[in-house]
Amino acid sequence: MAGIVAMILAALLGTVMGLNNTAVVMSSCVVYVAVAMWADSRITRHRRDAAVLQQARQAASMGPQQPAASLERGLETMRPVQRQLPQEETSKHEGNAA
Repeated sequence: MAGIVAMILAALLGTVMGLNNTAVVMSSCVVYVAVAMWADSRITRHRRDAAVLQQARQAASMGPQQPAASLERGLETMRPVQRQLPQEETSKHEGNAA
C-alpha cells in the first residue's frame, strides 16, 4: 500500500516538474520498489523481534531450566552477521620500479 502511494506521489511530482512520460513512469517504479523493499524489511524485523520476545517469554515461564540458552539463541538471530573478507597480500614493491 505504501509503495503504491509513493508511486502516485512520485508521478505527480514528476509531472509538475515537467518530466516526459517515460521519466515519470521510471521514477515512479523506482520509488515503488524502494518503498516496498523498505516496508518489507521493517515487517521482517518486527516479526523477528516478536519471535525473540515470544521465545524469551516461553523461557521465563519454564522456570530455571535453561532459559538463558533459549534466550541466547534468540539474541544470536538478532545480531548482524559479520563476514571476514580475505585479506589481499600486497607486495612492498608495487607500482613503478623506478
